[in-house]
Amino acid sequence: MDAPTWAPAAFAVLPLPLAQDRLSPGGADKAAQQTSTVPASSPVPVPWSVTAAWHSRAVTDIPAENYAQTWAADTRDPLPLVGGEREILTAFLDWHRQTFELKCSGIPSERLSEKGVPPSGLSLHGLLRHLAGTERWWFRQQFAGEDVPHLYYSDDEPDEDFDSLDGDIGEAFAVWRAECERAREIIAGAASLDQTGIHRATGKPVSLRRVLVHMIAEYARHNGHADLLRERIDGATGY
Repeated sequence: MDAPTWAPAAFAVLPLPLAQDRLSPGGADKAAQQTSTVPASSPVPVPWSVTAAWHSRAVTDIPAENYAQTWAADTRDPLPLVGGEREILTAFLDWHRQTFELKCSGIPSERLSEKGVPPSGLSLHGLLRHLAGTERWWFRQQFAGEDVPHLYYSDDEPDEDFDSLDGDIGEAFAVWRAECERAREIIAGAASLDQTGIHRATGKPVSLRRVLVHMIAEYARHNGHADLLRERIDGATGY
């Protein structure tokens, strides 16, 4: 039987350049001296071996200003580093909800309707309306099967959430917060993450786990949009 490609005989010593070490005085020399043993014929790319070296470097060696900077007035709850699946998923979703609200805070309400990144038609006000409708669609209408009307949507005007911005922004925030709270109640009342609702587009079962992951992705995507829109308004940045 042929020896596997990762057998000891196939190992070779390869240089291990560490980009982060080059940030510190003498780092280039230190990086040049680093070596790691990896299979010469391994299908795994050589950078994979960098992981081991990173574990030997204290995180405190990285200057604080080189970390991604948070929002200046950060009021979000800290994200858990350990916990059960439901705890982790719901914490991340709430963190993204809070992030979006921070991106909309501290500026005159009328500026939330500005479409500041042309040719895109997005605005913070439009994102707010869209996210309220998305909360209702996934948690109440699909997962819980509630018989409630769509928010900011009609067959004749499917992009009403983004396009029709003549409504009161304070009321739009109240609607969004109410939808988020109802979603939390639905999540808390579910027996498990495996509990299912009906996916309207396909008629197939959709689990609460899948809904939560989708909503985290939804907020993550639109918080990226909110980053750009807010920076265009007053230059404020931070994750």
